[in-house]
Amino acid sequence: MERLKAEARYARFMISPAMIIVFGIILVPILATFVYSLVDSDLMSSTRGQFRGLHFYAAILSGHEFWASLGRTMYFTVSSTVIETVCGLFIALLLNQKFPGVRFLQAVVIIPWALPTVVSGSLWKLMFNGEYGVINEILSRLHLISGAQSWLGNPRTALTAIVIADAWKMTPLAVIFFLAALQGIDYAMIEAAMMDGASPVQRLNKIILPELKPTILIVVVMRTVEKFKGFDLFYLMTRGGPSNATKTLMYSAYQEAFQHLNYSEAATYSYLIAMIVVLMTLLYLKVLRRQGEQT
Repeated sequence: MERLKAEARYARFMISPAMIIVFGIILVPILATFVYSLVDSDLMSSTRGQFRGLHFYAAILSGHEFWASLGRTMYFTVSSTVIETVCGLFIALLLNQKFPGVRFLQAVVIIPWALPTVVSGSLWKLMFNGEYGVINEILSRLHLISGAQSWLGNPRTALTAIVIADAWKMTPLAVIFFLAALQGIDYAMIEAAMMDGASPVQRLNKIILPELKPTILIVVVMRTVEKFKGFDLFYLMTRGGPSNATKTLMYSAYQEAFQHLNYSEAATYSYLIAMIVVLMTLLYLKVLRRQGEQT
């Protein structure tokens, strides 16, 4: 018994530095942010320091800007996640075949994901440039557009351009997950289906996709939660413009904190984003748990 107590004390002693760091770096800012959302922390406000309760939550939720930003965030999240999942699955199916150079392609495909976001964001900003961007040149040569288009300067196309840039960068991550899952499938089942005369589409629908369903759900969960918090590409490529066409929830929180110096509304945006992400995560976990019970 004494030995167990000594080991427990030693264990607490060993993990105490990590607990202190976690408390100082994570828990304290979380609590401070919550306090900011309840107290007037606007540096330009005459009522600074006064307790306002849920005033900022009510003000933001009743305003048009929050719901417009939420709509843009949902569009970006859903569009990019669908593109990554579908393209990642298609590329993984191709790279799972045996042909000369497949090992080289499996290594090359991860390059976009390995690039720093600041590099890929700057690259796509140049490519979408309305005056000398390569996107205009390619589409003009294919006779798909009649003249130069300002993709990032047009409110109707700016958000879609960022979706494309994000999907290009993050699709390789989905490819890695799907390729690993494909290589875990028993190839004897596929060979048996081929001997029975099953077409490639039938093998995909009846064998491959059911086996990949848990992996697909995991990829969708991971990418949805991560994209809902997207900020870096929006800052690098459009800064929320033009005409707020790419102003998402995270960018709204950034503007309130660092441009308007309104820390109360920024903290409120942050907690609203966190609550939405938690709800989405719980929903996905419920789906994953149900899927696990069915299998």
